[in-house]
Amino acid sequence: MKRFFALIIAILCVFSLCGSAFAYDGETPDVPQIRIVTENGNGASLQKEDGYQSAHIIITDTDGSVLEDDALIKIRGNSTALSWVEKKSFTIKYSKKRNVLHMGNAKKWALLANLFDPTLIRNYIGLDTAASLGLEYTSQQRISELWLDGEYRGCYILTEPIGDGADRVNINTDNGEFIVEYEAARNEPDVTYIRPEGFRFAIKEPDPAADGERDRISAIMTDIISTIKSGSMEEISQKIDISSFVKYYLLNEYLKTVDFGFSSVFFYYQNSVLYAGPAWDYDLSMGNANPDYSASSRKAYASDGLFANEKNLFAVLCGYDWFNYEVKKAYEEYGAVFSNIGADGGLIDTLNAEYRDVFDRNYREAGWNVSRYWVNVQKKPLSTYDENLSYLKSWCAERELWLSGRFASQKYYIRGDSDSDGEVTILDATNIQKILACLITDYDEMTVIRSKTSDDNLSVLDATVIQKYLAHISNPNRINEAVKISPSDT
Repeated sequence: MKRFFALIIAILCVFSLCGSAFAYDGETPDVPQIRIVTENGNGASLQKEDGYQSAHIIITDTDGSVLEDDALIKIRGNSTALSWVEKKSFTIKYSKKRNVLHMGNAKKWALLANLFDPTLIRNYIGLDTAASLGLEYTSQQRISELWLDGEYRGCYILTEPIGDGADRVNINTDNGEFIVEYEAARNEPDVTYIRPEGFRFAIKEPDPAADGERDRISAIMTDIISTIKSGSMEEISQKIDISSFVKYYLLNEYLKTVDFGFSSVFFYYQNSVLYAGPAWDYDLSMGNANPDYSASSRKAYASDGLFANEKNLFAVLCGYDWFNYEVKKAYEEYGAVFSNIGADGGLIDTLNAEYRDVFDRNYREAGWNVSRYWVNVQKKPLSTYDENLSYLKSWCAERELWLSGRFASQKYYIRGDSDSDGEVTILDATNIQKILACLITDYDEMTVIRSKTSDDNLSVLDATVIQKYLAHISNPNRINEAVKISPSDT
């Protein structure tokens, strides 16, 4: 039987190279080539409920290297796995870890079809931007082409699904570390859900989560979210990694992905701290939303206005002046990343120039209609690839322009930062003492506002409060937190 299966594989692979369907005939391919031959020859008709199926996979990289092995494949996704969807996404599972396309060693890999994104690059842009922001464990990805049971199926993205591992999210589940996904409503079999502090999460790792693990993770998340809801900046920063939350918020505020209030929002617990990320699932982002579907989709469709600040844990964090101050600082640092996406000669133009032949083959040779496939939450595709690409580029440029104006217009001061150097140090206490002793006379009203640790008049007690804060005695006056400047202050 195995010999027969091997013979069928050989015949189908030869067909995929020489048949009437498109076949790359260069010495090396311009993008990685993936050839999957299912044991029953039914890859194109597989449904999610069919589960894993045996297959033989040959992956040829652009450097000429080849990985060939047996594996299991199954349909992945939710909307993308609906029965009427013809170009489906897949999970590939090897029996042992494989270094696929030089992206590290792992058993599981994701093959994304991007059917509901007529430009085929929104997922790529989302992950590329996350990596540029320095978000840890962002999935590596390669734009590729797929042949399934000898038939050319067009452009896919081969990437790393979110999971634990040395070459994935490097947590130790044996030591109590975990990954959770914000999941507002969806119920799937064999998935463990928790509801800490009114928020609903699916436990992704460890998988499966035993009852004891479920209760322990729920207790940790309850403690963290309770602190987020009512703690000071100092207390919250002991529970979560502020930097990752700020960057993750910025990423998703810019992209405005439809799912951000519902699903595909990940957090991982490492070294007793909760981190935001990794980033995932951006085919329904950057204006690819149906404005008539819901109020939330209408906001996601628009290139102006805030969006992610109302979703999941960020609905709480964005209520703090200090968090918004950190967002502003991060945007100033990474603004060039966002401005490059929709700029002339920027990321979108670069991807189009490098992979346009692949995108054209996806529609011309594989036969996918650029405007046919869409779901109700998605913007109705325009009739040509160039029209859809132009819409995406314009939306991204408009989004960056709006956010730049929004964050640039937000002005904050740090309570206790008398000398306005961006942090509270002993020099601030000294500065206050010098002002009170009239040793400094060229200060303005904002200096006094920054120096005051309470609503009372500036006094030596403000210097004492700062000294106590630096000595970790107490912080009743919320020293070092950002406060928005009111019109009366200026």
